[in-house]
Parts: sequence; structure tokens; C-alpha cells
Amino acid sequence: MEFSARNNKEPAELDGNEVFFIILCVMGAFAILSSTMSKNPVLNPFAESLGTPEAFMGFVAAASTLPGVLISFPAGSLSDIVGRRKILLVSAIIFASAPFLYTFINSWWQLILVRFYHGFATAIFVPVARAALAEYYPSRRGEKISTFTSATIVGRSAAPFLGGFILSLTLWNYRMVYLAVGLFGILTLAAGLMLSRQVTDKPARRSEKRRNVGKLEGFRVVLRNHSILIASVTEAAARYVYGALEFFLVGYLKNVAKMDPSLIGIIMGMQLILIPIINPFMGRLSDRVGRKLPIIGGLVLGGISILAIPYNIQFIPLLLISVTFGLCFSMIISSAPALVGDLADKESYGAAMGFLATIMDIGQMAGPIFTGFIMASFGYSGSFFSLGAVLIAVGVAFSIYTSITSKIRRI
Repeated sequence: MEFSARNNKEPAELDGNEVFFIILCVMGAFAILSSTMSKNPVLNPFAESLGTPEAFMGFVAAASTLPGVLISFPAGSLSDIVGRRKILLVSAIIFASAPFLYTFINSWWQLILVRFYHGFATAIFVPVARAALAEYYPSRRGEKISTFTSATIVGRSAAPFLGGFILSLTLWNYRMVYLAVGLFGILTLAAGLMLSRQVTDKPARRSEKRRNVGKLEGFRVVLRNHSILIASVTEAAARYVYGALEFFLVGYLKNVAKMDPSLIGIIMGMQLILIPIINPFMGRLSDRVGRKLPIIGGLVLGGISILAIPYNIQFIPLLLISVTFGLCFSMIISSAPALVGDLADKESYGAAMGFLATIMDIGQMAGPIFTGFIMASFGYSGSFFSLGAVLIAVGVAFSIYTSITSKIRRI
């Protein structure tokens, strides 16, 4: 298994698709701003206001990630056949329609249903967008995917600030937040329509895709590649922790640290504020020196930072911990998708990225659920300890596995 970057120069990169790249980044920023703002920092208190039983709070958080388990792999494979643009437009329609359903919710089980529907948007959008970038920019996929990720992180970083500000301004009026979420969903759809008008799929790809219709070739290729599974597990571990931390850290800051909503928004937003700047450079670096070190470093250092949370209730230490974890999270997510692109065949980028998204969403869905049960028994301290331990354990295991594999390859 090769965990260093490949200098893959074929097929020729499509210089004319810079328009595609720009529009896709804009679309990604609005899409992730919309989806993140629907949960951070509003979802936890909104669920509490609906009388959600404590044991089901994790299910509220995880409901939006279940579609990723169900649809990401098929959506990515379908994009190998029918083209990326059509599938991306479907996700944009969901981004634009789902937010307005929150304004009609009056019970916690309805919230779970709406979160489930909303989750299909990101489940479709992210793997297909990554597949398009891996396909169009084979020798620069680390740089392009991480730059695209930076654009989505701009939206993700702005969401807690905007959500916290609206909650503070409207005295915890949750429906006003979701109307703002709907506005950004509409802007996502507008960008998707521009993408469909201005960008075409590669003709050569279309003929290849038609030959593969009904053969499920992408499924078979990816499922036989154990290296893609190992690479996907690393991002799944990061998403497991991130999904739980994003939900339960808000509760810790509100109930234990007793912080104002605006301060909560700052801490959650600062977790990712520097990443859009450094992420493209880290992706470019991984194109040159390999993916292994950023992944291992991000997993281990991120785990250590989370272990420090229960020992702090002051704003500045928690802010520093949040920023540290955000940087470590960036190290992982800038390298793992590019690694999957390195390991995949060029005819199955969509299937490979869909498989990555499926494994990733299993992790992100499981994180809040298991952490919710752990918190019910051991409180916030036990929950954060379990999350830190997951990252460190996966980092050590990934290091050992890649070292053993490298020795086997040399033999």
C-alpha cells in the first residue's frame, strides 16, 4: 500500500475548468455554512426546548449523518456514470428546501425526521465534489481538494458566529436562525444552477460511463481495495470525534462553563477560523511529501487536545483547545481524501470518494450516539476522555499499519 503522493500526470488537467473550480468552491462555502448553521450552536438548545429525552439527544445529532451511510457510495458511483453536475444539482435542491421545514417543527421526533432529510444534501454533495476535483486535477488533487475544503470551512467557521449572534439578538428565537439557514441554502442552489450552465462533463468520460452502466464496476474496484478502507478509517475517526465534539461541547460550554451564547459561538467558530488559510498549503505539502505524517500528527495531537477539555472552564484555555483541535482536524481532512484519490483508479473516483464519505459518515453518526450513552453514565469528563482516546488509538494503529506495510513492500 502506497501512502505517499503519486505524481499522476494523466489525464491532462483541464485548465479550462477553473470556472468549475471557483463555482464549486462558492457552492461549497454556502452549502456548508447552511448545513453547519442548522446545528451549531442552535441544534442542542433547540432539541432541549422540544423536550427531547437525554438518551435521544445523540440521535438528534446523528440523524443528519445517517443519509451519508445510505447514499454517499451510490451517489458517488452514479456520478461516475451520469456525470457530476446532475448529482450536484440534486444536492443543491435539498440544501435549499430542507431549512424551511425546521420552522414547522413542534416535537423532537419531527426534528429527527427533518435532520434526516437535510443530511442527504451533504451526503451527496461532498463525495461528488471531491470526485470531480480528483478527476480534473490528478497531479494537484491534494491542493485542489484541500482548497475546496477550505472554502467549505469558511462557511463552517462563519456558521457558529452567525448562529450565536442571531440567537443572542433574538433572545433564543430558533426559527429566525433556520430562516437564515434557508437563505444560504437558496444561494447554494443558485451556485448549483450556474455550475450546470457553465460546466460540461468530459465527453470521453461519458462514453466510459455508459459502458459501465449496470456493471457496478466502481463498487467492485473500491470494495476490493483494502488500502482505501484503511485510508477512509482515518477520516472516519476524525469525524467520529468531530461530530460528537461539535454537539456536546456546546452543552459543556452552556451547562458547565456557564458561558454566554456569543462566547460559545466564538469558541466553536475559532475552532476552524485559521484552517481556510493553512489548509491549501497543507494539501500542497502532502502532494509533495506524502499523506502519512499529517494524518498521524493530526490524530495524535487532536486526541491530546480533547483530553484537556474537562480540566478547563475558562474562556481563553477552552478557546486555545478549540483552535488546536481545529488545526489537527485540518491536518487529517486535507490529506485523507487526497490519499483515497491516490489509491483509486481513475474510472472510479466517484465510487472511491463515495465509499470514503460512507465510512466517514458512519464515524460521524456513531460519535454523538455512543458519546451520548457515555455521557449519561460518566458525564462530560468520561465523554471527552473517550473521544481523545479514539483519536490517539487510531493514530497509533495507522502508524503501525503503514510501517508494517512499507516493510512488506520493500521485501
